[in-house]
Amino acid sequence: MAEKTINPILKQVLELGPTVVFFLIYLRIRDETYIFAGTEYTGFIVSALVFVPILLVAMGVLWMLTGKLSRMQVFTAFMVIFFGGLTAWFNDERFFKMKTSIVYGCLGTVLGIGLLRGQSYLQYVMEEVLPMQPEGWMIFTRRLCLMFFALAVANEIIWRTQSTDLWVKLETFAFPAVLFVFLWVQIIGLQKYLIEDPDRKEG
Repeated sequence: MAEKTINPILKQVLELGPTVVFFLIYLRIRDETYIFAGTEYTGFIVSALVFVPILLVAMGVLWMLTGKLSRMQVFTAFMVIFFGGLTAWFNDERFFKMKTSIVYGCLGTVLGIGLLRGQSYLQYVMEEVLPMQPEGWMIFTRRLCLMFFALAVANEIIWRTQSTDLWVKLETFAFPAVLFVFLWVQIIGLQKYLIEDPDRKEG
C-alpha cells in the first residue's frame, strides 16, 4: 500500500491519543478492583490491559489512512502487547512499568551498536525528513543514544521508588515532553549540518 498523507492533527491524535486515554481511564478506576475468573486485578492493571486494544485500533486506523507504520510504532506496539500480556498473566503491574525502561534501553542499544560500527542508524530512519551531513548525524545519534539510556534509568528509578500515580503522570506527559524538547533543541543546535533543499532555494 502506497503511503498517503493525512491531516497532521489527526495523525497526532492517533499516535498520542491511546496514551492519553490510558491516563484518563487510570484516573477513573485507579482506586477500584476488578475480579475476572476468580482473580482480583487493580485499576492500574485493568487500565494497562484496556490500553492494548485501544493502541492497536489507533495503529490500524493510522495504517489504513497512511499505508505505512514506522518501525518505532511497530516495535512499541509489540512491547505493549508483550508486557501487557505478562502484566495480566502474572497479575503484576511491574511488568508494564518496566516496559518503558526496556523500550528506551533497546533504542539506545540499537543506536549504540550502529555507533560502534561507525554508522548512524538514526540517519537511516530520519534522513528523508531531515537531510543532514554525516558528521551531524553522528553527533545527533550519540546524543540521542545517551538520552535514551538516561530515560531508561530515570524510569527505573521512578517506578521503583515513587507512587503509581506519579509514574503514570510522568509516563504520559513528562517523558514524551522531555524527549520532544531534547529533539527540538538538537535540531536547532545542529543547523550548520543541515543540507539545504536546492528546490526550495531556487523557489
